[in-house]
Amino acid sequence: MFHFIYSQLIRLALPFILIRLWWQGRKAPDLRRDWQHRLGMVPGISGPVIWVHAVSVGETIAAGPLVRRLLAKELGATILLTAMTDTGLAQARKMFGDKVAYAYAPYDTPGSIRRFLNHVNPGILVILETEIWPNMIRQCRRRRVPVFLINARLSERSAVGYEKVKGLAAPVMKSISWVAAQAEPDAERFRRIGVAADRVEVTGSVKFDVDIPDDVRKASTAVRKILEGRKVWIAGSTHSGEDEQLLGAHQSIIEHHDDALLIIVPRHPERFDSVAAMAEDKGFRVARRSKNESPENVQVYLGDTMGELMMLYGASDIAFVGGSLIERGGHNPLEPAAWGIPVFSGPHVFNFETIYDRLVADQGVQIVQGGADLARAVSHLMADPEECKAYGKRALAVVNKNRGALDKVVDGIIERV
Repeated sequence: MFHFIYSQLIRLALPFILIRLWWQGRKAPDLRRDWQHRLGMVPGISGPVIWVHAVSVGETIAAGPLVRRLLAKELGATILLTAMTDTGLAQARKMFGDKVAYAYAPYDTPGSIRRFLNHVNPGILVILETEIWPNMIRQCRRRRVPVFLINARLSERSAVGYEKVKGLAAPVMKSISWVAAQAEPDAERFRRIGVAADRVEVTGSVKFDVDIPDDVRKASTAVRKILEGRKVWIAGSTHSGEDEQLLGAHQSIIEHHDDALLIIVPRHPERFDSVAAMAEDKGFRVARRSKNESPENVQVYLGDTMGELMMLYGASDIAFVGGSLIERGGHNPLEPAAWGIPVFSGPHVFNFETIYDRLVADQGVQIVQGGADLARAVSHLMADPEECKAYGKRALAVVNKNRGALDKVVDGIIERV
C-alpha cells in the first residue's frame, strides 16, 4: 500500500517536475537537453551493461576511480553512467570521453523506470552513496538485476526519516543485494532500516582512493606557474550564504598579505555571475577562468568552468571546502588533501562525517567557525611556510593511510555478479 501511494504521488508530481526542469533550463540550457531520458526514453545498448548511477558532480567524481578500475578489468560490458544533474553528466563526459555511455537517470515513476530498463537491460546496478529510489531498486530486483549500494553512507537524521516511513522503506531495503558501507555506524543504520545483515559490509570510503590524472597535474602546474611567488588560497564548492563570508575573510587576509589571491569556485553554475558581481562590489579586481582572463594581477579568480575544481586545488597553497559554513553538510575534503595542502572547513560537515572524523583525529583538517576565524587561520599559515607544509603533509597522510576501499568494492562487485 505504501509503495502504491508513493508511485501515485510521484506520477501526479511528474508534470510539475518537468515544468520546473524547463524553468531551470532558462539559465542552464543543458538541463533541457535529452530531457526524454528522464522519462526512460534512452538509446538502446546492445550486449551486457553495467549501470553506474551517481547523483551529481561529487558522486560522479567519486565514481571515477571505480569506473576506471572496471574498465581496466575488461569485463566485456558497456558501462552506462547516469546522473540526475547536468553538471554531473558534464563532469562524467569530461572524465571518460567515449569510453562509457551516458544518460540522465529516469525519474522514479513506474513507467519511466520500466522504459529505461527495457532499453538498457542492465546486468547490474551500482549506486553511489545514498541515492535510494524505491521504483528503481524494486523493478531491478524483479528483473533479477543485482543492486549494489557502494560507498554507502547514512546519517542518523536520514535513518530516523526512513524509520518513519518503514512501510515504504523496508521492502526497498530488502531488495538491495549488497551495501558497501563507509563505516560501521553507516552499516548499523542500514541494518536498522531493513537491509539484511549478511548483505551489509564495511569496506571504507572509496573517496580515499582519489587519483589525480596526469592531465590534471599538467594543467594545475600551468596555472601555478602563472601565480608563481604569490600566496594562493582556494574556496571550493561554495554556496549562497558562504561567499560573502569568504570574500570578507579575503579582505582581512590582504591586509596582512597584500599579494594574496583567492580562487573561488561556486558549487552551482547559475551563481557564477552573482559571485563575480559580489566580489567586484567589494572592490576586488576579478578575473574569470571561463573568459580566459589571467589571474596574474587580480585579487579574486573565479573558477567558473565545469570539472576543473580538482585542478585548481592543485594550483593553490591552502584550501577551504564549502557547503560547511552553512547547514549544507559540506563537500569532499579529500580532493585538496590528496594534493598535500592544508584543508579548512566550517562546522557543518554531516554529509562526510566519517571522513572528517578521520581527518580531525590525525590533524588533517582545521575546523573554523566563520569568516573571521578562517581569515586568522589562513593568514597564520601564509606567514609560516613550514607550518603550512606540515599541515599539508598530515592531510595527505590521512588519505594514504585509508586507501584500499576501492579494491574491496571492485572485488565485491565481481564476486557477486
